[in-house]
Amino acid sequence: MAGNMLEFTEANFASEVLESSQPVLVDFWAPWCGPCKMLGPTIEEISNDYAGKIRVGKVNTDEAGSIASQYGIQGIPTVILFKGGQPVDRSVGLVNKAKLAGMIDKTL
Repeated sequence: MAGNMLEFTEANFASEVLESSQPVLVDFWAPWCGPCKMLGPTIEEISNDYAGKIRVGKVNTDEAGSIASQYGIQGIPTVILFKGGQPVDRSVGLVNKAKLAGMIDKTL
């Protein structure tokens, strides 16, 4: 993962996301998902724009199916914003940067 982008797995999800003191934007994706690949650069931009304010990372739903199930992920890409270990906002499908920035700005 490039830049400020983190990779969340079943092994580190609790420590990296749920126990984070900062809000965490999590992109649930899979390598075979076209819209997920299209959203990737936008997530990357968000991770750079909000560096130091929030944490940004990805969960590969093929490798971390139990996390996807736990948060009711039915379609990907799904982006969930966590604050204090709880999901506070969610976006499903291919969305623009302004939509994601809006989710983050109202949480900061």
